Amino acid sequence: MFPPPDKVVFVTKKTPLEELIERHNSREQARFYVEARGATFARYEAEHDAYQQALETLKKALTALPNGMRTQWIEREFLPQFSFGERDLVVALGPDGLVVNIAKYLNNQTLVAFNPDPARNNGTLLPFAVWLAEPVLRRASRGQGTVSQLTMAQCSLNDGQQILALNDLFLGRRGHASARYELKLNGRKENQSSSGIIVSTGAGSTGWLSSIVAGAVRVMQANTLSDETPFSAQDARFGWSEKRLQYAVREPFKSKTSGDELVWGRIEEGQHLEVTSQIPQEGAIFSDGIENDYLEWNIGSIAKVSVAERKLHLLTAA
Repeated sequence: MFPPPDKVVFVTKKTPLEELIERHNSREQARFYVEARGATFARYEAEHDAYQQALETLKKALTALPNGMRTQWIEREFLPQFSFGERDLVVALGPDGLVVNIAKYLNNQTLVAFNPDPARNNGTLLPFAVWLAEPVLRRASRGQGTVSQLTMAQCSLNDGQQILALNDLFLGRRGHASARYELKLNGRKENQSSSGIIVSTGAGSTGWLSSIVAGAVRVMQANTLSDETPFSAQDARFGWSEKRLQYAVREPFKSKTSGDELVWGRIEEGQHLEVTSQIPQEGAIFSDGIENDYLEWNIGSIAKVSVAERKLHLLTAA
């Protein structure tokens, strides 16, 4: 149970086809661009049609809302300028990335996430298929259902800037070139040179963090000529609501001035990972894979990464 909302805000996104048409001015120009590069335009059309059908299904489900309940519709691109009300119920029509985008702009509002296209979306953060919209919205609009609190990560700089992440943070250099920095955790410190640090939440542990571990495991298996390893990508995963983070250093390089000891570790609630940049230029920190929305992180800039006070309140059962 949670406080009944006084308004429902629906968040949608443009489909890849809509973005292509917007960029190339017409559907036919978009088709020419895609097919000239050997891709199949029909794929974009099918994905677009599936999303539009899901949108119509969601709109029809509005009849499940109480009489007089206010509603509002916005697209993802307007999230940075939008102010959510304290008692808004926020409804996302997938994919998973949309949930990740929305999470940074919420502050205790409950989020309901629908999967518009289960055939194409993994749906890790989309608990409900869109054809369940009517019963789910009926109960959610009354404050009924089970809400899970997903742990988020935060990174604060010594100049006062801050960034939040639902899945993961990247600290390194734009373009993922070699980055130099000093890393500190639990009284230990080390100068490192690497292609960056990934800090993951439980929600993100099935993504970038898991792929880092999977790559390392395959390297070990190839060099030992055995499929038996003491650790697997599955072992890197942990619960959405666990109040901790996991960091991994990508491709650490050991030299006379850099080490490779502190390349994997946990950040418990109340702790912080402190990383001081030694990067002359193009140092960057971004969250959830959105590279063009970053904090500059150059020489002398100190980043402190910790479990965020803010959580994502995601409806996981109606």
